[in-house]
Amino acid sequence: MTVTAEEFIRRFLLHVLPEGFQRIRHYGFLANRYRQQKLARCRELLKMPPLEPKSKETKKDYRDYYEQLTGTSLKICPICHQGHMAVIETFEGVTSRRPINDTS
Repeated sequence: MTVTAEEFIRRFLLHVLPEGFQRIRHYGFLANRYRQQKLARCRELLKMPPLEPKSKETKKDYRDYYEQLTGTSLKICPICHQGHMAVIETFEGVTSRRPINDTS
């Protein structure tokens, strides 16, 4: 099939994702179906020890990690050093995306 340059570019750009999007595809042993079995087989062939199951301990909050690293607690008020800080309100971020013009 022969197409004009403009038509080729138009068709090519139909495959380009909008800004902020990312295409992710996995093939072979990383494909969704049977991924665990295939990765286990890969580890077996590479003579790696099997993965240990994840422990069920409670997940730490980022404030706990910060306190562990710096010795300063984010849960205590930095001004009066008494009481606990609490989230009262959160604000949604403002997006400045341009509207997508559909050329099809």
